[in-house]
Amino acid sequence: MPWRGRLSVPAMAARKVLCIAPGRRPTELDTQLREQGWEVIWADDLATARRLQSQLQLRLCLLLIDRVNLALTAQIESAVRSITDLEWVAAVPPGALELPAFRDLLLDAFLDFHVGPIQADSLLPMLAYAHRRSLLRASLRDAETSETDAELGLVGRSAAMTQLRRQIVKLAATDAPVLIDGERGTGKELVAQAIHGRSARAPEPFIVAHCGARLHGDAGAEIFGPEVTHGGTEGTGGQLRTAHRGTLYLDDVNELSGDAQARLLRLLQERTERRLGLVRTSAADVRVIAASQVQLSAAVAQGRFREELFDRLDVLSITVPPLRERKDDIALLARHCLQRCAAERKTRVEGFSRPAIDAMLAHDWPGNVRELFHRVQRAVVMTDHRLISPVDLELAR
Repeated sequence: MPWRGRLSVPAMAARKVLCIAPGRRPTELDTQLREQGWEVIWADDLATARRLQSQLQLRLCLLLIDRVNLALTAQIESAVRSITDLEWVAAVPPGALELPAFRDLLLDAFLDFHVGPIQADSLLPMLAYAHRRSLLRASLRDAETSETDAELGLVGRSAAMTQLRRQIVKLAATDAPVLIDGERGTGKELVAQAIHGRSARAPEPFIVAHCGARLHGDAGAEIFGPEVTHGGTEGTGGQLRTAHRGTLYLDDVNELSGDAQARLLRLLQERTERRLGLVRTSAADVRVIAASQVQLSAAVAQGRFREELFDRLDVLSITVPPLRERKDDIALLARHCLQRCAAERKTRVEGFSRPAIDAMLAHDWPGNVRELFHRVQRAVVMTDHRLISPVDLELAR
């Protein structure tokens, strides 16, 4: 899929192209390619091309043909479908597009093609772009293979994400409370899941408690269980009981009411939980990870958050960077989002156009990763093309 962006590849990486030319090789093109710094590997037929690609791990193929028919089309299609790691570019005779099967194959499986006599001026820009895309595909493949948290959406190779993953590993090795800071949409819950998933509590529940205001009553009742009047029965135990031996993730903890803050403080101080209206207490074996999209220290200064509770939660803290501060990750994140959406819809959308990548890199992403996912999701649904455009992403200027 077409991409542009920074690549983790050597600056002087050799540019190799596998040229398939049944019959006579165009020596003039060979000379011009080599003069431009290309290493050219020639194959006289598709079978030889398969062998060379397997041996040399080539990433780019230029197909040069002077005739087309159904038999050759079938052979080319078989090669294209079986050698999935190659970017394909073609130079074909003028009448080639008159054969519907071959025309459809070109449009569907080839990155680009030139119609007419072989001209280096036309082919060289195509090959240069295809080479850049092949490097990025390899980079993405390596990143996705080595990305242990990819299934959680913590995708990225930027310095900020590398540091974030290192912090996650360290925090997972402890059992102390963790406070996660970050703007809305940055993936704070994903970070909490990653900490839980790497910790000794991983086999136990990971329970998400949303602390924002409720239309009826206080979120504290959902977290800790409803109040019990004197002499009443205990009833259910809330999300805290459900998270027993696991992790309780408190989203938007700054939104908790004063009463709920007091109960949470007691939980962190005494490692016990007392239901309101009941005299007895019970042991609380749970790790607390809290998240806030506002600075809790400012909320403390304004009298909206208990200072003692802030001190208890802020034992260990981690900040999730906004997407605008890690733009090196945008292409990889967009690819990850596209793969998820395409798999769900079984769509034929293959990637992003070069203008789409440029538009994403220029955007400030106030909604962060969540906004990126929603834009890609909508584009996959609405586009009529194989490549997503800026218009599809609603980023056209």
